Amino acid sequence: MRRKATLAITLAAAMAATAVPAMADDKVSITIFNSKMEIQSQFEEMAEKYAEDNGINIEVYYSNDTVAAHLATKYSSGDPYTLAMVDAKDVYSLAKDHAIDMSDQEWVKNTNYAIGIDDQINGFPMCVEARGLIYNADAIEAITGETFNPEDYKTLDSFKELIEQLKEGGMETPTGIMKEDWSLGGHFLSQVSEEQPDVEEFITKLHEGEADLINNEKFNSLMDFFDVMKENNYAKDSAIAAEREVTEMMLAEGEIAFMYGGNWDWSVINAYDYTENMGMMPIPQNTDDGTNEKLVGGGSKYFMIDSSDTTTDEQRQAALDFLEWLADSEEGQKFITEDCALVPAFSNNENEVADPLGKSVKKYADEGAMIDNYNYMPDDHISLCGAIFQKYLAGQMDRAEFATEIEDYWKSADVVEH
Repeated sequence: MRRKATLAITLAAAMAATAVPAMADDKVSITIFNSKMEIQSQFEEMAEKYAEDNGINIEVYYSNDTVAAHLATKYSSGDPYTLAMVDAKDVYSLAKDHAIDMSDQEWVKNTNYAIGIDDQINGFPMCVEARGLIYNADAIEAITGETFNPEDYKTLDSFKELIEQLKEGGMETPTGIMKEDWSLGGHFLSQVSEEQPDVEEFITKLHEGEADLINNEKFNSLMDFFDVMKENNYAKDSAIAAEREVTEMMLAEGEIAFMYGGNWDWSVINAYDYTENMGMMPIPQNTDDGTNEKLVGGGSKYFMIDSSDTTTDEQRQAALDFLEWLADSEEGQKFITEDCALVPAFSNNENEVADPLGKSVKKYADEGAMIDNYNYMPDDHISLCGAIFQKYLAGQMDRAEFATEIEDYWKSADVVEH
């Protein structure tokens, strides 16, 4: 793997013990929390250069804890980060007490993805991300002998026919499933809610115990697809033991053809001997509402700037300057698209997206073919619903039992106020 994650990384150049400390004391010092592990090493290199070029000190931190839990410890200890990269739901729950309003910033006019509360802009969008079915076109075409066009496989029926064709051609197990709770519970299961005609109404019914999941059209449509993936999973007999890196390696190198995931998976895929033609497509479903023609996604990861008395106005200005650099400077824009291989959230960033998954996301985003993320899932949704989903993946319960356990979770879940 070519990723590096550490709990705390100091990016300002280390000073020799004999150096005059007053020089460092004259510089503004800011701290940054990065919650996106796959770009940690890129952040290290960028921040070190940025700090040197701009005469400031920067410390960048990463934590394996959930964002909300990690930041809670920082707030309670009176030691908040100057800049914190959080998820959308964290902006909605934390901004009132912990974030400044950035509505007056120039970059706001160049993005549709900035978010906030009370008519403010509290979250600077780091990138656009989306979820869907990742495919290896080279692996598919090597068997079918025909150019792979994702639009030919919008329905589950057509997708199943392709799976059978791949198996007959020698690919015994054409799919892979990531067993991680964030993939199963946080991403795939959330799509059941996001594809509903009225998401808020559906979530309310779940919370009030009035939802009937086992008879819900969207739940069954998506689970029908999942069952096809499950039945053809290369790790079918040991699905919960499958390692993410192995699954992504097999996809990258064409041993399997499909895996549900997102464009962030490129940070893992590109560590292997990947084939040239890969991309993302909507989940095939036998539906007529258009959801099988869209990815699920939107703005992903947001920077908030601390509003407490612990942070000085000089530090806040340094943080604002850093965000302006990310959004508007040529160097900052290339950091997003080239170094981090992310899809930019700003219209003035015209750099070509570096990887094939990101290119797919940008295509769907540009066409308006995106189902919005639901950003208000409870903090324990990933861990608890992910664990339930893992039992289903392992064959320890049937669909009806799975639906019942998910319903039971929601009856006592802490709904995020918004």
